[in-house]
Amino acid sequence: MKRSVLLGLFVTASMMASTSFAASKPDSLCEANIQTIENAKAQYQTSTDLNSRVTASVQKAKSLKAEGKIDDCVAETQQTILEIRKTSNGTNN
Repeated sequence: MKRSVLLGLFVTASMMASTSFAASKPDSLCEANIQTIENAKAQYQTSTDLNSRVTASVQKAKSLKAEGKIDDCVAETQQTILEIRKTSNGTNN
C-alpha cells in the first residue's frame, strides 16, 4: 500500500513538473528564433526582396507572440530561418 501511494505521488509530481517546464519552452524557442533572425541580418540585407519578407515575418512573429500564439510564432520564425539559410547557401529556390 505504501509503495502504490508513493508511486502515485511521484507520478503526479513528475506530471505537474513536466507541464510547467514544457509551457515555458516554446516561448523561449520563439524568442530564440527571433534573435537568430535578428543576428543574421548581414546575410539577408543584401537582397531587398528577402529583407522585406524577413522584416514582415519578424513583425508577424512578434505580434503572434504578443497574442499568446507561441506555436504559430515558432512556426513562422522557423520558416524564416530556413529561407535565410537557403539564400545564404546559394540555393535560392
